[in-house]
Amino acid sequence: MADSGGSSAPLLPGDGASSRNRCPWRFSIPSPATSFRIKTSVWAELGGAVGDLGTYIPIVLALTLVNHIDLGTTLIFTAFYNAITGLLFGIPMPVQPMKSIAAVALSASPHLTIPQIMAAGLSTAAVLFLLGITGLMSTLYRILPLPVVRGIQLSQGLAFAFSAIKYIRYDQDFTASTSSSSSSPRSWLGLDGIILALVALLFLVISTGSGDDQERNANRDRSRTRSCVPVSRIPSALIVFLVGILICFIRDPSILQNLKFGPSAITITSITWDDWKIGFFQAAVPQIPLSVLNSVIAVCKLSSDLFPDKTELSATSVSVSVGFMNLIGCWFGAMPVCHGAGGLAGQYRFGGRSGASVLFLAIGKLILGLVFGNSFVTILSQFPIGILGVLLLFSGIELAMASRDMNSKEESFVMLVCAAVSMTGSSAALGFVCGIILYAVLRLRELDWCRLVGIGGKDDAIEEN
Repeated sequence: MADSGGSSAPLLPGDGASSRNRCPWRFSIPSPATSFRIKTSVWAELGGAVGDLGTYIPIVLALTLVNHIDLGTTLIFTAFYNAITGLLFGIPMPVQPMKSIAAVALSASPHLTIPQIMAAGLSTAAVLFLLGITGLMSTLYRILPLPVVRGIQLSQGLAFAFSAIKYIRYDQDFTASTSSSSSSPRSWLGLDGIILALVALLFLVISTGSGDDQERNANRDRSRTRSCVPVSRIPSALIVFLVGILICFIRDPSILQNLKFGPSAITITSITWDDWKIGFFQAAVPQIPLSVLNSVIAVCKLSSDLFPDKTELSATSVSVSVGFMNLIGCWFGAMPVCHGAGGLAGQYRFGGRSGASVLFLAIGKLILGLVFGNSFVTILSQFPIGILGVLLLFSGIELAMASRDMNSKEESFVMLVCAAVSMTGSSAALGFVCGIILYAVLRLRELDWCRLVGIGGKDDAIEEN
C-alpha cells in the first residue's frame, strides 16, 4: 500500500529511508513539549483519554474475574505504556487488550491460566518485535492494497458497533462463555437500563455531533451550521464515564468496604514448557495475524487519515512498540496488550489530538493502580454496561467511517468482500487472505493477455501502421 510519497514515512527520527544505513528500528526520543502539547484544549484531551474504555474495561474486568489476572499490576504497566507511547508517537496511541488471547482465555475449557496467557502474549510480542526490527513489517505495510486494509478496518469497526448494541440491549455476563454472555433483554429502567444508555447516547450526539467539527470549521462557507457546543469545550466522554463511576457506588454502596488501599505485589510469572505450548498454539496463533493487521497496519493507515498534518506512523516503530511492551510486562503478570485502530478512533472521536490525551489516561491508571490495586475490580464490576456500550459504539462507527474514501466500485468491491468474510468467519486473517486473492485476480484481469501470449501481434502491428 503505497502512500502519496511512494513509501511509508516514519513518525520517529531514524526510522525511515533517510537512515537506511542504520538499524531500521533505531529512533530518538521526541521532546515532551512536542508530543504532549495540547492541540485543542485540556478538556478535549481529557475527553479523548477515556474514548477507548468501551473495549478496555469489559475485557480487563472479565480476565480479572475469570482468569485472576491482577488488575492493579495491569493498570500500573498499561499506565507506563500509555505515557511512553504518547511521548514517542505524539498522538493518542491506545493501549488495549489483545482480544483474541482474551477470547481464548475466557472461552477455553478449562480457562487458560495466568502463565499460559502470559506465554501467549510473549509469543505474539516476539513475532511482532522480529517483524519490526527486520523491516518486514514496513515492507508488508507498503505493498498491502488500500482496499484490503479498509476492509479490515470496516469489519473491526462494525464488529465493535454490533457488540456495543448488544451491550445496550442485553444484560451481559463477562464471566460466561461467548455464547451465553448476552441472553436476557436489559430492562428499560434502572441504574443500568436502556433509558440510561440512550440518555448518554443522546448527550454524546448533541455535544459532539457526527465528529466532523474540524471539517466544518475548515469549510465555514458551506450551508451546514456549526455545532453550538464544540467538542473542544465539553469533555463529553469523560463526563459520561464519571457518571458511570458515580452510579457504581449508588448501585452497591458496600463496595467502599471491599476496597483495599495499596498497590498489588508484583511478582515474576513462572512459565513451564507446557504453558508455552498451550499459550502459543491456542491463543498466540489466532492473535498474531490480528495484531499485524489491526494493531500495526490499520493503526498506521488510520493515523495518516486522522492526522494528515503529521508524519505518517512507521509500521516498524509501531510493531516494535507492541513487542517491547509485552516482552517486559508479561513477565510480571500484566495483561497482554497491543495498539488498536478502534481505540485510536475512539480517542480521536472524543477529542484526543496529541500524546497529552493518553498521558492523562496514564496518570489516572497509575493513581488507581497504586491506591487501590486489584481491589478496584469491585468498582468496575458495578459499572453500567450500557454506558460502556455507548462509548464502544462511537469508537466502532468512527473506525468504520475510515473506509469512506473508496472512490471506485472496484475498490469498494474488494473492501466489502474482505469485510464480509472477516465478520462472517470472525477472522481478520481469513478476510485478509480473501481480499488479497480478490485484488490479485482483478489486477490479472486487466492484463492484456493476448499481447502477453503473442496472439494478434501481427494484426495489431498492421493496425498501428
